[in-house]
Amino acid sequence: MEDDSDSEQSSWADLPDVCLRHVFHWLGDKDRSRAALVCKKWSQAMYSGSLWRTRTITFSGQPSRAHTFEFKTALWYVKKFGKYLEHLEIKLLYPYNTVITRKFQATMRGLLSHLGKCNSRLISLSIKNLELDRLVWKNMVRAQFIKNLGTFLKRMSKQLDYLNLKGARVTLEEGCGLLNSLSCLTNKSFISEINIEDFFNLHLSVYSSTLFHQTMSKFHSLVILTFNYNCISDELLDILREHSAHSLRTLNIKCHIHDPHGQVVWGMSWANLAKRAPKLNINFFFERVMKHDHLARILLVEIPVRSISLRSCYFSDPDWIMRPTLTDLLPAYCHVLQKLTLEVNNDHEVLDDELLQLILSCRRLFFLKVWAFLNVTFMERVLHNRAERRCFLTTIKVRIYTARQETSEEDRLLRDIYKKFKNLIDSELNYFVITYPMV
Repeated sequence: MEDDSDSEQSSWADLPDVCLRHVFHWLGDKDRSRAALVCKKWSQAMYSGSLWRTRTITFSGQPSRAHTFEFKTALWYVKKFGKYLEHLEIKLLYPYNTVITRKFQATMRGLLSHLGKCNSRLISLSIKNLELDRLVWKNMVRAQFIKNLGTFLKRMSKQLDYLNLKGARVTLEEGCGLLNSLSCLTNKSFISEINIEDFFNLHLSVYSSTLFHQTMSKFHSLVILTFNYNCISDELLDILREHSAHSLRTLNIKCHIHDPHGQVVWGMSWANLAKRAPKLNINFFFERVMKHDHLARILLVEIPVRSISLRSCYFSDPDWIMRPTLTDLLPAYCHVLQKLTLEVNNDHEVLDDELLQLILSCRRLFFLKVWAFLNVTFMERVLHNRAERRCFLTTIKVRIYTARQETSEEDRLLRDIYKKFKNLIDSELNYFVITYPMV
C-alpha cells in the first residue's frame, strides 16, 4: 500500500506550472524564498516573470532597525527581478530627517540605474508625495535625486505609458525638466497618462510660463491628465486641442486655496477643446475654494464637467455663501453632471431645499456625497424622489452635521427613514447615512 505522505508529496510535485505560479502569486517575498528551496521545480517557479510584473516598494520615513533592511531589500529585488517589471510604485512615507532622505536618494540612484539597464518592459511608474520642498531634502540631495530620475525617464521614454509624480513639489524649471525627459529622444512623447497634481511648488503661477507651454506641446497622445488649475491657460487648452484632442478623454483638475487661480480663461478655449475632443470629461476638485465669484471665474458653462467636488474641510467662513453656487452655478451642468461631492461647514446657512432642487435638476447625477449641516428629513425627501424616479442616484453617502453632542433623536429618525425605504435601498442603492456632531 502506498504511503500517504509519499502520495501527498507526489501530488504537489505534479502540480501544473500554471497552478504553482498561481499559488506563488499569493505569497510574500519571504514565503516565496522559502518555497523556492523545496525543489528545483519550485525554484524555477520563483523566477517566473508573471510573479514580478507589479511591485510596490515602500520606504519608511521613521528611523528603525528595519529601516536599513528596507533599502537593501529594494536593491536586491531590482537586481533579481527588475527585468520583469511592468508596473512600479515607490513610496517614501513621511521622511523624518535628512539622513533618511539621503539614504533614499542613494538607494534610488542604484535602483533606477540598474533598472534602466536591465528593464525593457516598464510601462507604469508612480512616485507620489515626495514633497521635495521640505527642509529634510538638502539642496544637493534633492538635485541629485531629480537628476537621477530625469536620466531614468529618458531611458524609459519610449515604453513608459503612465507616470505619477503627484506631490513632488518641484520648481518650475525642475518640473519641466523632468517632463521634458519623456520627449528628449524624438522631441515628442506618446505617453497616455500623467498625474502632476501638486507637482509644482505652492504659489506658482504655472499658467503664465512659456517654458511650461513648450513642455506640454511635446505630448501628442494624452488620454488622462491630472493637474492643478494654476497650470491652466488659453495657451494650454489650445496645445491640448492641437496635439491630443484625438486621444484626450479625461482632465482631473485640482484647485487649492493656496494655488493662484485668478487667471482669465475664455469659454471659447474650452468650447474649442470640447468640440475637437467630444468624449472629454472634466472632473473638478476644489479645496477650500468656496467663494462664488472665485468659482464662477473657473466653472464656465462651456466646460463638459462630469464631476465636481467642493471641500471646505471643517473650516467655517461667513464670507462665503454656498447658496448661489447651488442655485446659479452648478445647474448649468444639469445635463452632464454625474458626480457631486460637497464637504462644507455651512453652519451659517440652511441648504436643504437648494441641494434637493439641484439633485432633481441633474438628470444624469448618479453619485452624491454630502457632509453638511442638514435636516434629517432631507434624506426622506431624497429617497421619496428617488422612489418616484424623479432622480437617478445609485450612490448616496451623507454625513449630517449637527451642533448637538447628543444625536439619539436624529439617529432614530434615520432608522425610521431606512425602514420606510428599505426595499429601495437594499435593491438599488449604495447607501450610507450617519449623523456627526460638530461641537
